[in-house]
Amino acid sequence: FWNLVMDSKDKDIQPTKEMIKLRHKLVYDIEQRFNQFSLNTVISGFMEYNNKFIELAKKEGGIDKETLKTFVTLLAPFAPHIGEELWAMIGKEGSIFDISWPEFDESALVKDEVEVVVQINGKVRAKLSVGANMTKEEMEKVALENDKVQASIGDKTVVKVIAIPKKLINIVVK
Repeated sequence: FWNLVMDSKDKDIQPTKEMIKLRHKLVYDIEQRFNQFSLNTVISGFMEYNNKFIELAKKEGGIDKETLKTFVTLLAPFAPHIGEELWAMIGKEGSIFDISWPEFDESALVKDEVEVVVQINGKVRAKLSVGANMTKEEMEKVALENDKVQASIGDKTVVKVIAIPKKLINIVVK
């Protein structure tokens, strides 16, 4: 985490939707584990999220300052000296223990997309990422327009399409 902060602290990274979602999920998970007095899982949670943020930083070129601030704030009760050092490194003044605990936004935790399985005559042929609130008709359209699905159908005739929202799309062909 130290390296992640050092690499990102001077960059002007704008928060992406994925960073914001991951930040709020971090606060939620750490808070839940902490409130259950499951301190060993709190530490493992920091390690899990650190790995996720490292992957995200590679993709985005760094992590935004608000996310770094949130992570350092959550880490401080468990590693106070590192918390204070990182707090100063990211340009904050005073003690990290003088600020309030971060809060998560429940609306940021809601999934926008879900992965659904596409079956053709009962055999899995593709997995698609679709909107979580898509109707059956919209899901059918997305599946039938997918290149991988089209290649699997080939020159066969589509007899029926059955879509179960957030789960699967089954295409029957002859």
